[in-house]
Amino acid sequence: MFLGIDTSCYTTSLAVLDNQGRLLADERKLLPVAAGSRGLRQSEGVFLHLQHLPQLAEAVAARLGPLQLAAVGVSSRPRPVEGSYMPVFVAGTSFARALAAACGAPCLQLSHQEGHLLAGMWSAGFAADEFYALHVSGGTTELLAVKAGDTLQIAQLGGTADLRAGQFIDRTGVALGLPFPAGPHLEALAKTAVQPAPVPVSVKGSMLSFSGPESHVQRLLAGGRADRAAVARGVEHCIAESLRRIIRHAGQKHGTRPVLFVGGVMANHYICSYLAEHLPERCIFADTAYAGDNAVGAAYYARQKVNKK
Repeated sequence: MFLGIDTSCYTTSLAVLDNQGRLLADERKLLPVAAGSRGLRQSEGVFLHLQHLPQLAEAVAARLGPLQLAAVGVSSRPRPVEGSYMPVFVAGTSFARALAAACGAPCLQLSHQEGHLLAGMWSAGFAADEFYALHVSGGTTELLAVKAGDTLQIAQLGGTADLRAGQFIDRTGVALGLPFPAGPHLEALAKTAVQPAPVPVSVKGSMLSFSGPESHVQRLLAGGRADRAAVARGVEHCIAESLRRIIRHAGQKHGTRPVLFVGGVMANHYICSYLAEHLPERCIFADTAYAGDNAVGAAYYARQKVNKK
């Protein structure tokens, strides 16, 4: 068995794969956020992860019995670049190292971003030597060039210059009185819209900006006369069209490749459908259940590393 652990800003996750890559357990717990708040401090996140990790481990053991672990994979940092760090990942890494040592198994560390890419590849049954990836969430909105091999070689080609797409959604959701994180709630509201409210798109080459669109949306809502559902759909449309434009720019500049979409924002059905309809490139979407934060990618990474030895 291969255990994956991920402690992101808003979700504690454990997952177990067997040697054939079959998912045996997937336990997750959201970190609670007070109504009206835009998030958690890192210290609050660490404290909550330390509470959740034993609870999820007990749930996994109740489902599978004692684990015979071949390896433990854990997200230890946000991105695979020097200096990438967030305290929340220390909670998962400490738990993983202690558990692996007790079981006599190796503890293999990867970044949260790599975990997203691997979970997307696993869930979609996707493999390619080279591809583009869009990692779109509350913490990241990046267009990546990826080369697959013993490890994923990742180079950033573009992304956001300010707000991430998930932040745009969450800030709009809070202004609409929706719970945080707002993604699923904003999507449900948007489904009732007759048409989207006009929200400007701000894209220059491979870089996009959501600060201007977000300010526009806040002005619409402050007026008190905007249709709430239309605003929600307008935000979705702005994000989808912004992503489409930077992908087309990458294809024109660097050549056409398949595009893998991962991250919590890519669980949004409207955004995915829009991109699939308006892009000529081959689009691969992580399964909705594995687009957001999860530990399957970490478990998959551990399995890959052990089996390649």
